[in-house]
Amino acid sequence: MSGIESVPSAYLSIGFLAILGIIMPLTNFLITWVVRPKVDPARPHITKSYLLEGYEVDHSLYPRRLTTFECGSEPVGDAMIQFHFQYYWYAIIFLVFDVAFMFLVLGGMVVGNATSSELAESSRATAVEDAKMAMLILATFFITMSAGVWYVFRKRGRIYI
Repeated sequence: MSGIESVPSAYLSIGFLAILGIIMPLTNFLITWVVRPKVDPARPHITKSYLLEGYEVDHSLYPRRLTTFECGSEPVGDAMIQFHFQYYWYAIIFLVFDVAFMFLVLGGMVVGNATSSELAESSRATAVEDAKMAMLILATFFITMSAGVWYVFRKRGRIYI
C-alpha cells in the first residue's frame, strides 16, 4: 500500500506504543525496588543494601531527617499563610492569552485557506467572506479579552475576595 495504511496496522502501532508506555515505567519501578536499600525489620533506623554486601546506614545519627525540609533552612512559623489573590490573576491571564493564541492560529488557517491559489474563483469569494467574518469574530474576542485584562491591571492589587 502506498501512502494509505490499513486500519489494523494503525491500531497495531497504537497498541504497541501503549504497551511500551506501560512497560517502561513498570521496569523502572521494578529496578528501583530491587536496587534501593531496604529497611531492616529488626532495626527500623538502619537501611542495608542487598547488592552491596556490608553497606548499612544508621539513620538514627541524623536527627534532622524527620524535620520539615524547606530550601535547606529551618522553617519558621505556621504553614498557613495569607496568600495574595493577585498571583492567581496573573496565572488566569496567562491561560486566557494561551487559549487566545490558539484561536489566533485557527484564524490564520482560515485566512490561509481563503487566500489559497488552488480555489476556484466562485468559491474564493465565499472563502474570503468567511475569512473576513472569522477575523471580525477574532478581533471582537481580543478586544473583549483586552478590556478584561485592562480592568484587572487597573485595580493594581486591590482585588479582594
